Amino acid sequence: MNTRSACPTLDARVTRLRQLAHADPRLEGVLLYGSWTMGEADAHSDIEAYIYVQDDRLADFDGPAFLEQLAPLKLAYTNMYGILAVVFDDLMRGEFHLTAAGTGIDEVSTWRGMVHLPRPEDAVLLDRGGRLTRAARRLAEFCPPEPVATARQRVDELTNWTLMLAHVLARGETARAHNLLHAVVAPQQLQLCRLLRDSTAHWLTPSRALEQDLPAADRARYTATTGPAHEHDVRTAARESWRWSRELAAEAAGRWSLHMPPELHALHDRISGLLNDTR
Repeated sequence: MNTRSACPTLDARVTRLRQLAHADPRLEGVLLYGSWTMGEADAHSDIEAYIYVQDDRLADFDGPAFLEQLAPLKLAYTNMYGILAVVFDDLMRGEFHLTAAGTGIDEVSTWRGMVHLPRPEDAVLLDRGGRLTRAARRLAEFCPPEPVATARQRVDELTNWTLMLAHVLARGETARAHNLLHAVVAPQQLQLCRLLRDSTAHWLTPSRALEQDLPAADRARYTATTGPAHEHDVRTAARESWRWSRELAAEAAGRWSLHMPPELHALHDRISGLLNDTR
């Protein structure tokens, strides 16, 4: 493997992981994902992989002990998503899915449209039976989201969640409204914006590389939807967010001939009224 990134330490760790995997008979396959496989890794990147363990060995496979051979660990635990998360002594993070090989490898091909592996042979560090490489090759072609149905879904999501945001603000739950705005509304909004700008490479994490991917005007609109968790600032940001959402929805309707029924327009107006009501 001759792949090199902007992070020699990560390159060396990938090479070491390949060596360890080949030397461990309990493993059937190892598949990298994330920034290294996309050619975007830098000094701040993580190492992320699926480790496919023989089905009858998974229960007693000690993930932290295996990864300690890569570099000393300062933290190792199973995170909220059931993934083994680690921190190495040089502060590089790692996320490792310890997965039964039997069904786990079969699932890889179902990721088409969600995961992109432009260099599948580099992403596969170990494949004892050939199944993993065949599955990874199905992810080599980038599949952008289908625009019409996706745009319609995002418009409806933004309508629903902004209405919830307006109700939460009216109740006086400023912190909760702040979280809704930034954690729920903003990602949906950025995905709709990316869809309109034909910039969907970072679809699953739409804020990633936003500074490089989106025009200055969109970055400014996004910035206007952010603010500190004070009632006045959250309400101002929510108004700006909803104004931008409606503009993006109108742009999508014009570009893809989306049908916006009159009742939806009426609902949009009522949401604006709720956000403008400061009683």
